Amino acid sequence: MHYASEIGGIMHSTCSVEILTERVREALERPFTLKRMFSGFTFMLEGNMLCAVSAKGLMVRVGAAAEEEALRRPFVARCLGAGRPMPGFLLVEPEGVRSDTDLRVWLDLAVAYVSSLPPKKSKPRRAAPLDSGLRRRSSRRAS
Repeated sequence: MHYASEIGGIMHSTCSVEILTERVREALERPFTLKRMFSGFTFMLEGNMLCAVSAKGLMVRVGAAAEEEALRRPFVARCLGAGRPMPGFLLVEPEGVRSDTDLRVWLDLAVAYVSSLPPKKSKPRRAAPLDSGLRRRSSRRAS
């Protein structure tokens, strides 16, 4: 068994990350949201994380049930979050998504799992904190 910290594939330029991001964008045949997360770009379906592109490759969310079989494919390892395995999340090295066919296989696995999850409601954005000078002035009593 391999963990993401043990695999060696790294995309060597921001351009490579942007190219893979564009390939994922073109391959997805459904509406998605794109967010900057995990030092790259994260694709969300109905509020649930589908996959993320970073210099390490493609992180896909396949679910715990599909994980063991997916780990048999080449160029893949479990993702680590804070040093611990993240069940259902795998990291595919850049070599593992070089062809459009390989990319499609990983995206199909992720879409199959994430589509089975209930949609998440978007969280409202927090209001920007007040300037500390404004708080001081507004807390004074009028004389």
